[in-house]
Amino acid sequence: MKLLTAEQMKDIDRRATDDYLIPGLILMENAGLRVLETIEGLIGELRNAKIIILAGKGNNGGDGLVLGRHLINAGALVDTFLLGEPQNMSSDANINYSILKKMSDSLFPLRVDEDLNRLMIALLSADIIVDAIYGIGFRGSLDDFENRIAQMVNWSQAVVVAVDIPSGVEANTGKIHGIAIKANHTVTFALPKLGLVLDPGRDYVGTLTVADISIPQALLEDDKFKLNLIGEAMVKRLLKPRMPESHKGTYGHALVIGGSTGMTGAVIMTSYAALRTGAGLVTAALPESLVPILEASVMEVMSRALPETSEATISLEALPAIENLLGTVSVCAIGPGMSTYQEANAILRQVLEKSGVPILIDADGLNALAGDTAIFKDRQVPIVITPHPGEMARLTGLTVEEIQQNRLEIARNYAVEWGITVVLKGNKTVVASPSGEVFINMCGNPGMATAGSGDVLSGIILGLMAQGLRPQSAAVAGVYIHGSAGDRAAEILGQRGLIAGDLLNHLPYVLHELEKS
Repeated sequence: MKLLTAEQMKDIDRRATDDYLIPGLILMENAGLRVLETIEGLIGELRNAKIIILAGKGNNGGDGLVLGRHLINAGALVDTFLLGEPQNMSSDANINYSILKKMSDSLFPLRVDEDLNRLMIALLSADIIVDAIYGIGFRGSLDDFENRIAQMVNWSQAVVVAVDIPSGVEANTGKIHGIAIKANHTVTFALPKLGLVLDPGRDYVGTLTVADISIPQALLEDDKFKLNLIGEAMVKRLLKPRMPESHKGTYGHALVIGGSTGMTGAVIMTSYAALRTGAGLVTAALPESLVPILEASVMEVMSRALPETSEATISLEALPAIENLLGTVSVCAIGPGMSTYQEANAILRQVLEKSGVPILIDADGLNALAGDTAIFKDRQVPIVITPHPGEMARLTGLTVEEIQQNRLEIARNYAVEWGITVVLKGNKTVVASPSGEVFINMCGNPGMATAGSGDVLSGIILGLMAQGLRPQSAAVAGVYIHGSAGDRAAEILGQRGLIAGDLLNHLPYVLHELEKS
């Protein structure tokens, strides 16, 4: 599903009116009706339900005024509080104000301190509070008077329904400067806005409903919209069915290069995750002294012993063997557990120069590249990197704080600059493609912040690439499957005790659910 900025949504509204001749009043009417349906779903019988509507002077307030009219017709007890003078309302909102004024004696101003007393009394008996104060055009912070309103709403025991976006949340960033209304449910229109899924705004949204208000579908599918929300339907479309006449070679041969003393587990988990995701064959190439550990841990992964240094890391003498292996596989991952040492950069460089298959670089492979990202421009094959914020900081020279404050922009900018797929891990993992397309993953939980979780993700993406998915598609599906496995494991085991092995154990169940339909 596409994600929109406020400016993109406003342009869609304009084009719906100018190009398709849909009056703004119709869009406003439909918006109010969609919120009505949500409220009906929450409380069932509307007759005698006590509902408070807080309406601003813009089109968001107009949506609330439409809602008030339909609630009154359904028998609800509606008090509507207006922030701003009617003559300052948008034209469409003013029309709906005039209609509602003829239907109701319970329209009250909300402009001075004395008005807050009436609001407080009304809130004490409210079943539903509708936040229609500010829409997606809001920037900055609520003023002192609006802050007091937001605090009163947040203290109330009533269910809060936000129209399009909770007031106080910025639609483009999810940022909150001070106080915002905390909704239990948000009904947004046409497509979700970016601020609804980014922190901290996401925590103020509650349950999100994306409602159709009759905007033509062609306007919502414009290729210029580069932000996407990863969802189940998207991932299902990417997974290819297993055919009856297939064999292990049909599903690709994945190579994992890495390992060092004390970190053999990283190679094992990456390799095993690739198998669990459906790769037909997986070979782990690691220092020769570590091969017995691998073979004692997992039977299904093939091993290749590589010449090693005195510290049991992969030595430069392994390069001919690695080059031969690259000629026999479908995809390659390099870096898990590889360790940081002098020869690592040369080995990584050789793999990138000699490989004729897609490459995934993770962990110490990324550390070996720090300060040497120019090699991406000389690549011969597609590349996926899977950095956490610290690794991304070393690759870019930025601070972790800078990266965390601008995750989407940084992932996108460097994916385009380097011409690779960037998987920036963390809360709401971001996948950015060389074309500038960005995907945000919403599943996953804090229990996955544990050693080896990233190795499992690399293996999942690697396994999907082995089966023929494009790097971008494999990354998109991979982060969703990884997060879903974590959520399934946490539901059964809890978050605190979650370990990476639990993700591996739940992968088949997640894939099975995705493939059922």
